[in-house]
Formats: sequence, C-alpha cells, structure tokens
Amino acid sequence: MHHDFTLISTLATAFGAALILGFVAARLKLPALVGYLLAGMLIGPFTPGVVADTGIASELAEIGVMLLMFGVGLHFSLDDLWAVRKIALPGAVLQIAAATAMGAFAAWFWGWSWGASIVFGLALSVASTVVLLRALEARGVLESMNGQIAVGWLVVEDLAMVLVLVLLPPLAGALGGSAPEGGVPGAIAASGNVWAVLGLTLLKVGAFLALMLIFGRKLLPRLLWWVAQTGSRELFTLATVAFAVGIAFGAAELFGVSFALGAFIAGMVLRESELSHRAAEESLPLQDAFAVLFFVSVGMLFDWHVLVDEPMHVITTVAIIVFGKTLVAAVIVLLLRYPLNTALTVSASLAQIGEFSFILAGLGVSLGVLPKEGQGLILAGAIISIAFNPVLFAAVSPITRWMRERSALARQLEQPADPTATLPTTTDPKYLAGHAVLVGYGRVGKRIAQTLSEQGVPVVVADQNRERVEQLRERDFAAVSGDACEPATLVQAHIAGARFLVVAIPDTFDVRRMVATARTINPGIEIVVRSHNAEEAALLSEEGAGRVFLGEVELADGMTDYVLSRNTDRSH
Repeated sequence: MHHDFTLISTLATAFGAALILGFVAARLKLPALVGYLLAGMLIGPFTPGVVADTGIASELAEIGVMLLMFGVGLHFSLDDLWAVRKIALPGAVLQIAAATAMGAFAAWFWGWSWGASIVFGLALSVASTVVLLRALEARGVLESMNGQIAVGWLVVEDLAMVLVLVLLPPLAGALGGSAPEGGVPGAIAASGNVWAVLGLTLLKVGAFLALMLIFGRKLLPRLLWWVAQTGSRELFTLATVAFAVGIAFGAAELFGVSFALGAFIAGMVLRESELSHRAAEESLPLQDAFAVLFFVSVGMLFDWHVLVDEPMHVITTVAIIVFGKTLVAAVIVLLLRYPLNTALTVSASLAQIGEFSFILAGLGVSLGVLPKEGQGLILAGAIISIAFNPVLFAAVSPITRWMRERSALARQLEQPADPTATLPTTTDPKYLAGHAVLVGYGRVGKRIAQTLSEQGVPVVVADQNRERVEQLRERDFAAVSGDACEPATLVQAHIAGARFLVVAIPDTFDVRRMVATARTINPGIEIVVRSHNAEEAALLSEEGAGRVFLGEVELADGMTDYVLSRNTDRSH
C-alpha cells in the first residue's frame, strides 16, 4: 500500500540537511544559520536532487515564528515597551519611510511602475523577527535597553506591515494591479473606501489588544496555574504551546493580526503568571527546532538564477537592506539623542529582511502590482542579508570602540547635552559615598534596587534609557542616564566613592569594560555582576570580574543578599 508521508519526509529532509550543513558552517567558523539557508537551497525546487514540500516547510516555519515571539513576550512587559516608545515609534516610522523611498527610487530607476516601486520599497523596509531575535539572544542583550528598543521597533514595524497587507488589495487597482477577489470584505472592496478599510483594521487590532489586556491578563495566568497543579510536565508543555499557537492563530483569523504579533502579545500577557519563567524554558527546545525550519524554508524559496540574470539589481537591493537601512536607523537613533553603541546595535539588528517581506512580495505578485522579478530580488536580498547579519552584528563592538578612539565627534555623541546624564546638585549626600552603583534597571535591576533601598543601602542607578531615569527621579531615586561602559557615566554616578558596583545587564563585553573602569577609578570597590550562561560566568570569574551570578529572579535575590551581607560585614 502506498502512503504519502509528505510531512515526515519534509521534516526529515529539512532537519537532516540543516544538521549537516549547519555543522560544516560551524566548523568553518561561519554562523550556523548560513548552513541552514544553504540546506534550504539544496532541497528546494530550484536545484537538482531531493525536493522537499515548500508549502509544508513554510507553515512549519510559521510555527517557529509564533513560538519564538511567544518566548520573547514572556520576557517582556508592557512597561518595557512603554519605556522605549519615544524612540521605537518615531524611529520605526521614519526608518520604514526612508527605506521605502530608497527601494522605490531604485525600482523606478529600473523602469518599474510607481506602484510596483512602492511595494518593492516597503518589502525592503521591514526586518525579520527570527533573525533579529537570534542576533540579540546570541549576544545576550535581548533584555538590555538596546534589546528592548530593537524589539519595540520590531513591534511597530509589524503593526505597520499589518496595515499595509490589509490596505494593499483595495489599493491594487490604483497601484497598477488587478482588483482583489476576496482579500478584503466585499462591501469595502467594492466601494474602494480605503479609510473604511483602515478604520476597520485599527478597530480589529484595538479589539484584540483590549481583549488580551483586560481579560487575557487575568484568565491565562490562572489557566496555566491550574494546569501546573496537575503535576504533569507534559500537560504544562502542551498548555504553553497551545497558548502560543492557538492565540496567534485566533488573532490572525479573527482580528487580522499577524501570527508573530499575536504570539508576542500572548507571551506578554502570560508573563503576569509566576510560572512564566518555567513556560519559557519548556517552550525553548521547540523554538530552536522550528526556528531552524524558518531558515531552511527561506532557502527553499530562493531561485539562484536571479544572481545570474540581474546581478546589479541584486547588489543594489542588498546595499539598500544592509547599508542603507543601517545608516538611516543609526542616524535616527543618534538624532533622538541615544548613545553611539545603541545606534549601531539597533541598526545592525534591522539590517536584514524576512517573513513579512516574503508575504508582501507574494501578495504584490498575486495582485499584479509587483513583477515576478521583484519577488526574486526580495528573496535574494533576504538570503544574503540574513547570512551577512551575524557578521555585521559582531562588528558593532569593534566599530564602536574604534570610532570612540579615533573620532572626537563619536565621543561627543556619547555625551549628549542631557540633564539626566548628571545627578542634580540637590542630591542627598548619602548617594555620593558608600553607596551602590546599579547598572541596568530591567527586571533584575528593579528587584535589586527595591530590596537594597528597603534595607537602607543607598543606590544610584545608571541606565541608558532616559525615560526610565526620568521616572526614577520622579520617585526620588538617584539615577543618571548614559552608557556605563563610558567612564563619564560612572563618574557621574560617583563610582569613586561607591562601596559596590552591581551590574544587572548580561552583556559580557560591556561588563568587562565597566569592571575595568570602576577598578581604575576605585580600586577597593566590590563588584557583583550577572551573566546569561554558565560558560561566560566561569570566564568572568577567572578574569576576576567579581562575584558572578546566573539566573533571573534567583539571580536578583542572590545578588541582593550578597551585597547586603558584605555591607553588614564592612559596617562592623
């Protein structure tokens, strides 16, 4: 009897090819994702040999995107996103506009219609969820201020693309394409009332957010707690995956929200549960496995003939994605008065395109707005930019250091004229000597600061987020804004008279610089740092960085208890 095992054969082929080529890439000191992309090209329809099912691979990749965004949501709160709104919202909007203009101008120069040019530019303007998160996680900066800005930027881009995907069908005729046959509600499609489409979309997105924030925040954590009470690990894992995939699918079907955005909101809501940390750990293996399928599916879509037929067009497309978007994002962040390191980190994170670009390109081709060549160029740009992104991201720290050493302008950009960058002259003297300097006021830092303050230990917070510093000062906390890697920021936090330096951010490279600066200014200071994995923790301990802690909630409690015990010892 003949059986059709398309799903099994696709999984076996994709995982097998990804394992082999990922291993080869790692041995050659290349990012493993380069191997995953090559694996997709190898088993795709445009190369001879085994051909996996592209449709099934794409659907499995969508599951990976859902789980990944759900996991990110579990580590983010509404407060985190709200704290970066003043940079993420205007930054994302301006960057989308600039990247769209660059892409549209290039396509218009090639002789395309203005409608096709706009769609092409929009496809180049939005970054890949999976690639951005992988890059941030690889450096351990997902929960840092730079990571929060990048994720907030990503959320704004996702919302913008949701609107674009809804508005494109009714606008197809005006853009030179064909009228939609069912992409939007019939009455709206027939009337051509774009404002009605926009209003309906905003209403549906708002309804989803309201439903999740009002009812979901109470219901989902309670449901997860009930499942946990059964004592079954399998049921707990099943509940986690069901929440992630089910809510994402429901958001897309009922409210027109993207899978990724729906899963992200679900994770943020479930974060209210005390079991959120366990939920993140349980879903991690599935996130990793399905994320690999995302890269494989991207490779399967790539037709290498475009490299031969239109090499200059490919080069131009890649240049806009990798260099044009990077430069624009960096300038926007600097104009919003954020440090050079933040500008380079955020811009490198966004220097690629992915899943929304593919969806938009496919819709544009189906509506007759975008030529088939445009879809091929977008896929080529995605493959090359995704492969190049880890290299660009790894260059952020060396480039930042080189620019600081060589350029007076770069050093000036690191020290903006900002009143929150210095402590007010009215600051209580207890914050100027014998205090603890706390770097980072995220989930870990906030817990440490509150406990130390309650126990009578003066704390001066150093954080790169100016809005957060302003909020702290309104609550009578001593805080300064700036990059604590820079001596000027630590000097403003009065590190010379401090008893402790508590580093609550996980970036190992930055920790080393802070430790070196603090010990140069104050050789007797005691240092407590966090790390995001055991290997880096051991390395920091060997280098004499101070007392190193791992974890999250347990980490905050452990760091706090250590500071309090040492403070008691020195007091006696």
